[in-house]
Amino acid sequence: MPKQRSKRALRKRVKLTGRGHLRRHRAYKSHILTKKTTKRKRALDMPGLVSKADQKNVAAMIPYK
Repeated sequence: MPKQRSKRALRKRVKLTGRGHLRRHRAYKSHILTKKTTKRKRALDMPGLVSKADQKNVAAMIPYK
């Protein structure tokens, strides 16, 4: 039986935490930053977690992590 393949793009974007949660970066931080408040931009720097609804699907795309 062949090995499963990871989705390479997802592997670069998601990390596994010590407790087994999936950590991700937040969206909306790449452009049009002038209209966003400093507080909002700072909050977007903080990593987020993959939502519970998506966790199963995302974990299946990176089987060896």
